Amino acid sequence: MPAAADVSGCLLPRSMASQLQLLQALPVINIGRLGDKDPAARALVVQDIARACLDRGCFQVVNHGVSESAMDGAMAAAAEFFEMSNESKEEFASTDIRHPVRYDTSSRDGISKARSFFKHYANPLPDWVSFWPLQPPSYREKMGEYAMAIQDLSVQLMGAIVQGLGLEPKYLQQELTEGLQFMALNNYPQGSSSLAPTESIGLAPHSDYGFLTILLQSSPGLEVLHHDDAAWTPVPAIRGALHVHLGDHLEVLSNGRLRSLVHRAVLNNNESRISIASIHGVAMGEKVECAEGLVDEGHPRLYKASSFHDFLEFLPTNVKACRRFVETLKIDTA
Repeated sequence: MPAAADVSGCLLPRSMASQLQLLQALPVINIGRLGDKDPAARALVVQDIARACLDRGCFQVVNHGVSESAMDGAMAAAAEFFEMSNESKEEFASTDIRHPVRYDTSSRDGISKARSFFKHYANPLPDWVSFWPLQPPSYREKMGEYAMAIQDLSVQLMGAIVQGLGLEPKYLQQELTEGLQFMALNNYPQGSSSLAPTESIGLAPHSDYGFLTILLQSSPGLEVLHHDDAAWTPVPAIRGALHVHLGDHLEVLSNGRLRSLVHRAVLNNNESRISIASIHGVAMGEKVECAEGLVDEGHPRLYKASSFHDFLEFLPTNVKACRRFVETLKIDTA
């Protein structure tokens, strides 16, 4: 098979050609000019984000303002936590999904296939950081720095997304600034080519609650199912980039113009893998509904209002049903 050419016409080895094809399938957007005072410059970035949201339900961002030291620090803190003794980690084990800090494994949670995870709330940071572990010693500092930077980024991205929907850029800005940030640290073991396909799944297909999920991954393993695709697309781990995908409440807010992204995690045959997912929404008890500006005679309301509390009520009923939360919110318009 001949090598492929990059955009400059240079020949690429097959492995690099495959990587280039992935990058073309998964938009990588430079968002450095989102804060530009020139409306035309910002509009171009908004247009790129809007197209990616509509066509793919996800994209990666570069020049996003989150320092590499903050990303590296968060990944190091996560690795140090998972490397602690089982006894130390089990101090945070809980069957209560409402607990502010929770450690669990795939053998108990009934949803994931092969992972251990550590979940906690992060915004507003002063409200939650006292619940975080004191060990490893730098965990609160490193993860806190990353969480605050990602929270700021989420508000910036949401401003661009709602503008792309035709709403004001500051639509829900205050609610999101003060809203929910839920962090999920995932630890996946190294896979093997000898495993059966079902045994190589680290986390089963699902879509996320909230408006946006911003993901940092140590190595490839995330796969996404684009809206009109029949096959899974692997997401490359690009140094310095962050992966962004749309959640169920953004589908609701957009009244179905955008759709939440179905994704899964597969085991990496070359190494173990850590990912840090930061999920963003409004306050826990606040209802999200279709934006009034996107509802009219030609576009009737398609979803019921719901909150994070409603999502938590839904979770225990879904262990075996494998439904998506957003599916339970759809209004029958027939």
